[in-house]
Amino acid sequence: MKTTKFSFKYWQWETIIVTMIGYALFYFVRKNFSLAMPGLQAEFGISKLELGTFLTLHGVIYGLSRFANGIISDRGSARIVASVGLMLCALVNIFFGFSDKAAEWVIAIAANYGTTWAFTSVLIYIMGIVWIINGYCQGMGVPPITKILTHWIAPKELATKMSIWNMSHSIGAGLVFGLCGWYIMPHMGIDVSGDVEKVAMITQNLANVENADIMNFARHFGAWRYCFIIPALFAICGSVCIFFFVKNQPSDIGLPEVIEKKKANESSEQKAEYKALVRRKVFGNRLIWTLALANFFVYVVRFAFLDWGPMLLTESKGLSIALATTLCIVFEFVGGNIGMVVAGWATDHIFKNKAHHTCTFCTLGALLSVLIFWLIPDTAPWWVLMIPFTFIGFFIYGPQALLGVSAANQATNKAAATANGILGIFGYASTIISGVVFGSLIDKYGWDAAYMIAIAMALLGVITLLTMWRAKADGYDE
Repeated sequence: MKTTKFSFKYWQWETIIVTMIGYALFYFVRKNFSLAMPGLQAEFGISKLELGTFLTLHGVIYGLSRFANGIISDRGSARIVASVGLMLCALVNIFFGFSDKAAEWVIAIAANYGTTWAFTSVLIYIMGIVWIINGYCQGMGVPPITKILTHWIAPKELATKMSIWNMSHSIGAGLVFGLCGWYIMPHMGIDVSGDVEKVAMITQNLANVENADIMNFARHFGAWRYCFIIPALFAICGSVCIFFFVKNQPSDIGLPEVIEKKKANESSEQKAEYKALVRRKVFGNRLIWTLALANFFVYVVRFAFLDWGPMLLTESKGLSIALATTLCIVFEFVGGNIGMVVAGWATDHIFKNKAHHTCTFCTLGALLSVLIFWLIPDTAPWWVLMIPFTFIGFFIYGPQALLGVSAANQATNKAAATANGILGIFGYASTIISGVVFGSLIDKYGWDAAYMIAIAMALLGVITLLTMWRAKADGYDE
């Protein structure tokens, strides 16, 4: 018995750690876009509306993909889905890094047939299509890993251990911010600071940016492509690790399943019974849809400061690119990681495994933190701005992690991936607001509009979560 227990704990933590690393690398080939956006705007004159459209299309497709791959993961090998998905994301990112070369090739072919196309227009279409494909491949990450973890972790400890696992989001985003903002952008690319024509173009495209930052872009012209190519190389390694070191469930290596799984899965795996369970536990479950709606509001707030963070900090608060990168990393590493762990611990030890209670308080905390950060004048020292900005990350990553945990518990581990697929659709449908709507409003009315939308979304999130306050912690006894 001791040997079995030791083996189970060993494999449980190996699964948690390897999938943490693997999912952090999904972020390497997704959130790298945020650091590349200023470079894309500088070099090609791509507007915030167009950048926001990229974010929206990527997010919507990602949400739909999470749903589709949730169903696939529930019925197939989750390990293979996750591994293949990360490999495809890496390959797509490498292609994105050469998208300007692809645009030149398309224009050359068109010219052979007597057609003239504008380079920027072709480039935007190519980048959009490639980033949409990346969005689908990204959806092969969370659902299969959620499925795997619910087979390795009992419901009574799922909130705590899933919160630890969810640190992968912040670790991945923080590391890729540091890789791109501290290393790639300063050291890669071509120095064109002496090229009058190039600098003039950059100055025109970045009229609202400090002159020092314009020259910084000029000194590292073209570095944006390495923000896609270099992280992709790390992702390829992560894909291989998931494939070889992760097991779908304990029984795959002769270990006993978790007790709660046995209680919940006494019925056979017959197709009709599975469909009936999914209808009852997921599609016909009011709580799943409530959690999904709350996820929409939470993700608008999260993406307002994650996807737009570098631009928001440089343009609305006057920080340099280096300081903006630093605040984004602190937002992820300190605020996000501590917030997720504290929220998970509080769920299991204070709120009696009721994750939706923790999410309510966290979303309210995020609302207040956004308000405080907005009201601080842009003349304040960077470290003063960092405090409420970090607390936004602290509070928003609690519900970001726990809404999925709550959905998994309500749907049971038999349909956890499908339930999280629905949450994914709603979560990434939020990019309609945080992407194209944000980009359009920022272009027209400035950054104050973005702050007001974030506060409104947080308030709606709190109200939504309050409607399920009396719900049970899970659906295993139903």
